[in-house]
Amino acid sequence: MRAVVFERYGEAAEVREVPDPHPTPDGVTVRVEATGLCRSDWHGWQGHDPDIALPHVPGHELAGVVEAVGDRVTGWRPGDRVTVPFVCACGSCGACAAGDQQVCERQTQPGFTHWGSFAQYVALDHADVNLVAVPEEMSFATAASLGCRFATAFRAVVQQGRVAAGEWVAVHGCGGVGLSAVMIAAASGARVVAVDVSPQALGLARKFGAAECVDASSTPDTAAAIHQLTGGGAHLSLDALGSPATCAASVDSLRRRGRHIQVGLLPSASGTTPVPMARAIALELELLGSHGMAAHTYPPMLELVRAGVLRPDLLVTSTIGLDAVPAALEAMGTAPGAGVTVIEPWR
Repeated sequence: MRAVVFERYGEAAEVREVPDPHPTPDGVTVRVEATGLCRSDWHGWQGHDPDIALPHVPGHELAGVVEAVGDRVTGWRPGDRVTVPFVCACGSCGACAAGDQQVCERQTQPGFTHWGSFAQYVALDHADVNLVAVPEEMSFATAASLGCRFATAFRAVVQQGRVAAGEWVAVHGCGGVGLSAVMIAAASGARVVAVDVSPQALGLARKFGAAECVDASSTPDTAAAIHQLTGGGAHLSLDALGSPATCAASVDSLRRRGRHIQVGLLPSASGTTPVPMARAIALELELLGSHGMAAHTYPPMLELVRAGVLRPDLLVTSTIGLDAVPAALEAMGTAPGAGVTVIEPWR
């Protein structure tokens, strides 16, 4: 099969022929029809994830058709249309028994713990626990976005963030995760303040329901701007980018008893991340992480997509083939584009 491979962290990836994957006894092989180019892939390419062994094929946000199944798989067969959370759970540890597969103690992640979906085929573990059926009427490009960015944002806003109608929600960083969070929060009846340095990203945020926008490139103190716009601060704030500055700004933008959700990965190269804990104590703030979403919790999100309340398809702003991936991956370090880029490996 053809796949995007990198041999060294931070050095140019290339498209080459590699052996086809084969399913484990409880896994499947999926023919990849669409896969998203995500900032987490850039972090992995830069060497920020200790689980990656070189050479490596990135890609973790995917949808496709089951090609082959392992001997112990009972719920899936070749030809099934599927997507998968980027956290693949084992199904048998204590966290999985509690329904918390997104923090599985023995989790695997395509594109990180093993070769991923920037390829024509990908192997996925523990299929009966992790696969999610894709409705016939849903495009693969839309389904691919659900595996990481949209599902991550849905859990962060709805499940972890406990968003309520009428609340102010601040979203720091309007890439794929951030724009998904804007759309989900607005659809939940919240008033959203979107923060980004890119006019294009802020324009998309307004399109997807943001009531207010803050241009961080010309606003030195974004937290103060949010306090002014909301008349006291956000009830819920997300750092969807992942930097010490956006993390601190998210916490600082909250009103009393507000809730901060850390979604964006913080690069290990940045060292420790200062968090305004004195403010957290004084205002009784909640500081929470959010890490993907378990497969068994997808149905409410899928129903909102089916009903047209949520439109992840509108987040897709470009579609490319495998040959364009190395340059697009590199460009994410200096110009993280707005919206979602989808890769079609057979294009």
